Amino acid sequence: MASPETGVLAARARALAVLRIRSTALAVALLPAAVAVVLLAGRATGHLGAGPGWDLARWIAGGLAVLSLLLAALVAVVVARARPALSPSVPISEKSAPDLYRLVRDLADRLEVPAPSAIALTPDCDSWLEDRTHRAHGPPRRAKGRADGERRVPEAPVLVIGSPFLWWMRVAELRALLAPVVAGTGPSAHPDIAAARRFIRGLDAAVAVSARARRPVRGLPLRFVGRVARLLLRAGREHATIMERAVAAAASERAQTVDYGLRIVAQEQVGLAYAGWDRLLTRVALPAWRMGRWPSRLDAGVVSALTELSRRDRLADGFASRLGERPACDLLEEPGAIDRAASLLAARLFHGGPAEPGPDWSPVGWHQYPEEVVDRKWRLEAARLHRVLDNLPATALPAAPPAPAQDPAPAPPLSYARTAARTPVHHPAERPPADEPAMVPPVTGHREEQPPAPAPGPTLARVIDRLTHDACAGDLVAARLGAEVEREEREEAARQAARGTAQQDAAIGVAWGDGMAEGGLPLFPLQPPRTGRELLADHVTAMVCCAAVDTAGATPGLDWLDGPALLVDGARRSDLGRPVLSLVDDGDAEPLRGWLTTIGVRPEKPVRLV
Repeated sequence: MASPETGVLAARARALAVLRIRSTALAVALLPAAVAVVLLAGRATGHLGAGPGWDLARWIAGGLAVLSLLLAALVAVVVARARPALSPSVPISEKSAPDLYRLVRDLADRLEVPAPSAIALTPDCDSWLEDRTHRAHGPPRRAKGRADGERRVPEAPVLVIGSPFLWWMRVAELRALLAPVVAGTGPSAHPDIAAARRFIRGLDAAVAVSARARRPVRGLPLRFVGRVARLLLRAGREHATIMERAVAAAASERAQTVDYGLRIVAQEQVGLAYAGWDRLLTRVALPAWRMGRWPSRLDAGVVSALTELSRRDRLADGFASRLGERPACDLLEEPGAIDRAASLLAARLFHGGPAEPGPDWSPVGWHQYPEEVVDRKWRLEAARLHRVLDNLPATALPAAPPAPAQDPAPAPPLSYARTAARTPVHHPAERPPADEPAMVPPVTGHREEQPPAPAPGPTLARVIDRLTHDACAGDLVAARLGAEVEREEREEAARQAARGTAQQDAAIGVAWGDGMAEGGLPLFPLQPPRTGRELLADHVTAMVCCAAVDTAGATPGLDWLDGPALLVDGARRSDLGRPVLSLVDDGDAEPLRGWLTTIGVRPEKPVRLV
């Protein structure tokens, strides 16, 4: 078995190779200046000729020397001043988590490595060390008793921990999981490895700066810097990759002596936590984000999601028994406030929401989720579906069903807002008795035609009849729904981009790691764009759920693994997908009609829309 020192030596050898590339680039930049110095020195000492050819050579060498030095200075300034990328995270001060800092320091003492300088949380299922010693990330710390201008004290990297780990894992499991990560501070403190990493990160930051240059005056020189930085990155890519692998191997070997048995259990929990976190984001959080609401306790929701998974999956039966042990979130003084900050950051990363709460971006608790997210989501989608149906061309409309016989005391028809419609209703006294034939007045030339019947209200029967009787309606509705959703997402992205531009103008320098890419889009979108058929199926499902809530006494609910759920008599109904797909894909409404009859839904009744 290789010792940790073997890995450190291998990483140092690759770090020296990266630094040799930096030295080679510097030598190439200084070569014209060296040639010019030799020519000028030879002329001054008389060792070189004094003819016009030599004078021309000196002028050319001098011009090339000045140009190369200017370009080298430009590259050096951009690389030195460019702000390296930072992982979006929530900083955790020692005052807000003294027990967590104590655990990490004890772990570093057992591993005989420097302790991390700080701790931060990120809404992801991963943990790593991050170098934040660049001057743009904060003022440098100096050694006590040293004067200004002397060498700075090397600062240990920051430990970034995935926030779902703190809520799902137990304290002993978290310590075992962080052991190989904390052990990486030892190789990170080596001067050669640290210098090679700073050089690579500076080149990467310079490439990012050149890619964001838009104005012609600055664009040309920055594009040159970007080309040079990419050339150096390609030259040192293999050495940097092998260096990081050697550092990871050395850290893993050093951590073998610390809680080795628990590390195996902790790795199993990592996979489980990742599965629960992914389902929670894509099925539960994403619908709320699309409506301008962000769940404020995502990390606490991971525990509920994974507990539900262990209840359903027999392979995960033993995982729920761990909940009696002390969770790692007890190491925080205020876990609720930190969970709220991590949840807001997750919304910005994975959806592109604003950085701060506002009127159109408010938090929502899990107890409010069914009423404020699920019910509203269904009614918004049902309203969008009916708007699309209203705008269909007349040729796509099916024949209207015959009007049923009116009762002696009919109720006024309802509009979309459940208010009395403005269409006139004939008084019962004006109708002839049922046993007498109605008197039809003769048609005269000056009599106007009767106005067309009003458009049907927002009923489920209208949707079913349209998709069943018209073969072309499904494709047309799906295409228009896709266009409508795309337009709304474009408008929302434009609003987010406008907010981001204002914040960037007020900031100093280039901010990276704020969770937003260009155009107001999220850095890590959770799902690819939905197809038209998928959108149509989702909107029909929403319409069915609205009808079930309004006419059959069903209630909206939350399933921790599947998101919005329809509850009938307190139990979740998960058998709606197949009847809806039968209607959307095949135009067959019989399975859906049978399902509605079983539940007791009345599709001819109007539903309440938003």
